Amino acid sequence: MKIQQYLALVLFSGASYFTSAASFDCNQAKTVTEHTVCNHVILNDADVKMATTYNILKRLVPMGTRGAIQDQQVKWLQMRDQCRDNISCLTEVYKMRQQKLDLYMNRIYQQGPF
Repeated sequence: MKIQQYLALVLFSGASYFTSAASFDCNQAKTVTEHTVCNHVILNDADVKMATTYNILKRLVPMGTRGAIQDQQVKWLQMRDQCRDNISCLTEVYKMRQQKLDLYMNRIYQQGPF
């Protein structure tokens, strides 16, 4: 199967992320940060895009790389939560995380799954 077809298949299998608000249940948001993400469309969209990219990557990379990406995600979540309700801070940390995940995706586009 061609790489583009495989990635499209994986993307469509994760399409449910696009139909919900944020990548988590906003009705059960617990932190100030989660409430802020849920209440701002741009942050909400950034969260969905980041979570979708993250979940696709976890399926396409080997265990060692997957572990590194998961560790980075935990650290990123801690950094994100420090922003609390600061929208410009949240916008920036989502942008930085998406850029990092996009680097992994670009490598897959160029070289195929790991």
